[in-house]
Amino acid sequence: MTDEKEVYVSNDAAAPRWVGIIVVALAVVSLAALGTGWTASTRSKELAQSLTAAQQQEKQQEDILSQRLAKAEDTNAQLQGELSVVTDKMKLTEGELSKARLQAKKIKEEDAQQLADLQNNVNGQLATKATVDDVNKIGTDVTGVKSDLDATKNSLNLTRGEFGTLIAKNHDEVEELRRLGERDYYEFTIDKKDQRQKVGDMMIELRGVNTKKNIYTIALFVDDARYEKKNRSVNEPIYFFTRGTRAPMELTVNSVGKDKIVGYLSVPKSASTTHAQASGN
Repeated sequence: MTDEKEVYVSNDAAAPRWVGIIVVALAVVSLAALGTGWTASTRSKELAQSLTAAQQQEKQQEDILSQRLAKAEDTNAQLQGELSVVTDKMKLTEGELSKARLQAKKIKEEDAQQLADLQNNVNGQLATKATVDDVNKIGTDVTGVKSDLDATKNSLNLTRGEFGTLIAKNHDEVEELRRLGERDYYEFTIDKKDQRQKVGDMMIELRGVNTKKNIYTIALFVDDARYEKKNRSVNEPIYFFTRGTRAPMELTVNSVGKDKIVGYLSVPKSASTTHAQASGN
């Protein structure tokens, strides 16, 4: 009996090659997709950071602009306030100047009328009480005195201020004006800053001196009130009125030094007499 051997043939065939290729391709595509996704994520984060930085920078610029705008508004408000103050002061100064000019005109007219009345009165008295020779003699004397006064004024070569007063520039000229007898003169020297000095019936306080520009600043205390005169020039008269007087007082500084001023106060005869009587009473 012949031994028969069964031969088993395996039916498992080898996997096709294209399957491996597909697997590799899928792996490559997956890696590429992962790389693309990571790149996109990184780019997105960078863009987000850039946007945040830009927003912060824009906010800072807005804050800076807001601060500058607020500062500009404050400066504008301050300038408007200062302009309003300066405008008010200019109106006040113009009003005072107009008032002073009107008062000076009125005083001048009243003085002229009083002089005319006095001259008519004198002429009438002379006509009734004096002889022709006496009148001629008096006229000659008056003419001589007038000529002497005119010669003195001409020799002084002085200038007149806004109210017609003669302005002296030194002590000798003050003495000459004092000899004319038209007004009373009080000379003064203040040689310390913030120092007050009584001159006539008023007080003068030295506030500051600029020797290079020949200007000074003082404070006047008149009739229980304080008036500050800033940056006044040498030989520039300062006019002011006191209570109960119609003619102006005149204050003139002739020279300035280091914390020092030298000048004089000119007072009308009527004001001097009034103050003297008040002091006597």
